[in-house]
Amino acid sequence: MAGDVPVVNPWLPQSRPSGGTNGKPRRSVQDVSTGLTGPEAPQGAGVPRPERALPVARPQSDTDDDWWWLGVHGGAGVTTLEQAVPGGRDANRAWPISARSRSVVLVARSSANGIAAAQNAAQQWGSGMVTGVDLLGLVVVADAPGRRPRILQNLVRLVSGAVPRLWEIPWVEPWRLGGSPLENIPKQCAPLVRDLTRLTRPT
Repeated sequence: MAGDVPVVNPWLPQSRPSGGTNGKPRRSVQDVSTGLTGPEAPQGAGVPRPERALPVARPQSDTDDDWWWLGVHGGAGVTTLEQAVPGGRDANRAWPISARSRSVVLVARSSANGIAAAQNAAQQWGSGMVTGVDLLGLVVVADAPGRRPRILQNLVRLVSGAVPRLWEIPWVEPWRLGGSPLENIPKQCAPLVRDLTRLTRPT
């Protein structure tokens, strides 16, 4: 069946670059449970620049948080993740640029528009338009309950090939109803917490 043909990702080279650390101590990722889906470093000229790019801004307060959540569109779910997964800070929809390299996690909803926004952000990073950023991966937050349509699942798989890692958070009904993220944490948050902690604490 045509729908079962694997998605071929034009952004993912046959041999992935080893990646750089942007001046940060090289970290050990042997205990990171989420494997690589794409390159760990920008690929430069080989990646097309996006039609729409997120702004680049210096954070109002350059804190010592382990990473920055970068929502690639409004309503991506950053506020909820900031509460449910401690250690990160909301980048307010702009790439955080400072005197030192900053770890960044992209966040998007699993709608067509959300995935397209994630693709634009991935292209912006991959083409070398953003410097001083250590992109850890992309978190896709479900935009509706139930099984994701195949067309959207294929789009998520496509975009995952342009970022180092992909984490997926399911629909959580209590979050929609205003329940506390800390009291309604899905099991999928566990590997996200573990991975980000290990990725942002160099050895």
